[in-house]
Amino acid sequence: MKAMVLEKVGTPLVFVERGDPLPGPGEIRLAVEACAVCRTDLHVVDGDLPDPKLPLVPGHEIVGIVDRVGEGVDRSRLGRRAGVPWLGHSCGVCSYCRSGAENLCDRPLFTGYSRDGGFATHVVADASYAFELDPQADPVALAPLLCAGLIGWRSLVKAGEGRRIALYGFGAAAHIIAQVCVWQGREVHAFTRAGDFEAQRFARSLGAVWAGGSDEPPPEPLDAAIIFAPVGALVPQALRAVRKGGRVVCGGIHMSDIPAMPYALLWEERQLVSVANLTRRDAKEFFPVAAKARVRTHTTTYPLGRANEALADLREGRLSGAAVLVP
Repeated sequence: MKAMVLEKVGTPLVFVERGDPLPGPGEIRLAVEACAVCRTDLHVVDGDLPDPKLPLVPGHEIVGIVDRVGEGVDRSRLGRRAGVPWLGHSCGVCSYCRSGAENLCDRPLFTGYSRDGGFATHVVADASYAFELDPQADPVALAPLLCAGLIGWRSLVKAGEGRRIALYGFGAAAHIIAQVCVWQGREVHAFTRAGDFEAQRFARSLGAVWAGGSDEPPPEPLDAAIIFAPVGALVPQALRAVRKGGRVVCGGIHMSDIPAMPYALLWEERQLVSVANLTRRDAKEFFPVAAKARVRTHTTTYPLGRANEALADLREGRLSGAAVLVP
């Protein structure tokens, strides 16, 4: 197989050729059709997340065709399309798993972090954590749903049912969840980097009723805010933007330090919560919603060998929507 490999944190990925991986018991192998590039991949490559498996094939928004199955896996899965997300395995026995919170498992494995991911022509995955996907759909369009969509959905559920929703950082996750919010009849307020008028136009094209810089106040108090940008300074700004009793959700796996702020911003029963990883239940809920809402992902494709370019474009904010690698 061919793959883009992280050999040392903080260095560019290296293109390698190696033998095709073989699935073990309970596993499947996919011939990768598409793998979206997530901001979490940047955090892994740049060293914001500690102790990745090295050498590592990044990538956890994977769409592919099952071409081999391991012992104990139903052979009817051969030839069928599947998607592999960030959560690659949970122990099933810790208190979190037993209570339905497998996203908080004490002994998890994460795709593209603690096990090899999808920046490759082939990937092996735990069959129980690979979702059946529409065989007729465009794999490039599906790929961003495997993390940007799922984490966005979990963040939206955490945000509650308020009508006026703020989205801070209008990238891959926000552009998907904005469409869901509009379908649900909510008002989307999009906050982008100051002066990023292209991103603001993009947000309005997807139905946002207001779009402006993250340094601007909203035109009216908001019911909830979701922060997708990994910028801790946005937390006090979002708390200022929500009404009494409003909620701010931090939707990323990594964020810079939250600055000191007056307690008055949190007072009046405002809530600050985080989202960690995802569960398989999130996928069962989200994929039907995405279909009903007719979510359309906006993507820029790159051949596998240009993964470093895709990461750089994401790092520098040069993308609208999501980057997707196509082997």
